Amino acid sequence: MARPRQFDEQDAVASATRLFWRRGYHATSVRDLGDELHLTPSSLYRTFTDKHTLYLRALDHYRRTESTQAEQWLRVEERPVRDVLREWMTRLLDCPAGGEAGMGCFVVNAATEQGTGDAQVHASTEAAFEVTRTALRAVLDEGRERGELAAGIDLDAATELLFTTVLGLRVRERAGHEFARLTAAIDAAIGTLGPVPTS
Repeated sequence: MARPRQFDEQDAVASATRLFWRRGYHATSVRDLGDELHLTPSSLYRTFTDKHTLYLRALDHYRRTESTQAEQWLRVEERPVRDVLREWMTRLLDCPAGGEAGMGCFVVNAATEQGTGDAQVHASTEAAFEVTRTALRAVLDEGRERGELAAGIDLDAATELLFTTVLGLRVRERAGHEFARLTAAIDAAIGTLGPVPTS
């Protein structure tokens, strides 16, 4: 009879996520993972196949966590869309999805470390980026429908500008740039949406 596993696999993936997030893929060794997850190398390979497979699972775990947070924070409901966007972008600096200040965004970190050199990582990060674009576009669509944005606003361009701002903020947050300077950039990006139309 096979021995029951002495650990929770999902907890192990969550722990690996934090380690990869903090250190990056290349700087994290199998031994580091074993120490963090309290697994021998043979147990780690038996459960997760290899470091790369575990890294992809960590990215998926992070994406699910961040997507859930974004979905909650980007609910427009009765709030002005500019306030929704400003609060969400500011929260990204205050409260990463399960991380610590100065860690940036795991997806952005993975994209900058791996670039397009790893097709599977690239596909995972692009899928995560598309979720962010879609969420931003939905908020802007709602704003236009409610008359909070000009009817002629270029929603595609506005979405790309805000998305690029978000990625830049995550990099600058990890680089330790002053919070006040980053929130000033947020306000400037929101300002490009133009004034609230008057009836």
